[in-house]
Amino acid sequence: MRCSARSRRWPPTVISLRAAHCARPIWAAIRRKRCGIPVTGVTRGASADLARELGRRIGMPVEIKPLANPKAVIDAITSGEADIGFIAYAPERTGAVEFSQTYMLSGQTFLVLEGSNIRAISDVDRPGQKIAGGHNDSITLFMKRKFKNATLSEISHDPAEIKRMLLAKEIDAFGANRQRLTNILKESSGFRALPDNLFGVPQTIIVPKGKAEVLVAVNRFIDDVRASGFLKKAVEASGVVGLDAAPAGSWMPSVPD
Repeated sequence: MRCSARSRRWPPTVISLRAAHCARPIWAAIRRKRCGIPVTGVTRGASADLARELGRRIGMPVEIKPLANPKAVIDAITSGEADIGFIAYAPERTGAVEFSQTYMLSGQTFLVLEGSNIRAISDVDRPGQKIAGGHNDSITLFMKRKFKNATLSEISHDPAEIKRMLLAKEIDAFGANRQRLTNILKESSGFRALPDNLFGVPQTIIVPKGKAEVLVAVNRFIDDVRASGFLKKAVEASGVVGLDAAPAGSWMPSVPD
C-alpha cells in the first residue's frame, strides 16, 4: 500500500490509496434495490466504507476500483494497479499476496426445491446427491476440498439456469452466498434456502507480498474499527443478507476442517 508520510504507520511514497474489490452483479443489485438509497454511481458496501475510513485515518484520498472477480483483484495488487484489495480468503488464492485477519463473514448455504428432502446442511453431502456451485466461487472451492460423497459440478451464476437445473432435477442443490439466493427467492416460487450455513466465508484485505509493515497496519486498522463499532455499522448499512462482522479473535483467515 502506498501512503503519505502523514502517518508513520504507512510507507511514505505517494499521495493516494488505491483499493480494488469484487463487484459482482449481486452487489450492484443491492445498490439498486436497497430501500431509500438512491443509485448515485458511488461505490457502496462494507468494503468501500472501510477503504474510505482507512483513507480518512491516514489522510489520503481513496480511489475505489470495482473488479469482476477475486483473481482480478489479486492481479491488480500484484501488478501494482492497486494498493489494497478486498476479497474472500481461500487456500487456493494464497501465495501471490498477503491476507489480513478476517474482518467479515459471508454466510453460505444452499437453494433447493420446496419439496426437497434436503432440510439442513447435514443432508447435503450424501451419496447420490448432485450439488452445484458457481464457477470458482468460495463455496465451490470449499466443497471441492471437503465434500466426500455428493457429486459436484460448477455452473454459471445465471439465476434462470440455476432454477432450470433444479426444476429439471439435474442438480439437487445450488450453493452460494445468502444474498444471491435471497435474490432468486424474491423473484421465484417453489424454492427455499436452507436455514443453516455451510460456513462463513472469511472476507479479508489483501496487500502486496512482502509488505509486512503494511499488513501489520491493516490488521491494526481492522482491530480499531471492530472495537469502535464502525465495522458492525458498515456491515449493517450494506444491506447485504448473510453478512456478519467477524468477532475479535478472527486473527488469521481460515475455513472449517
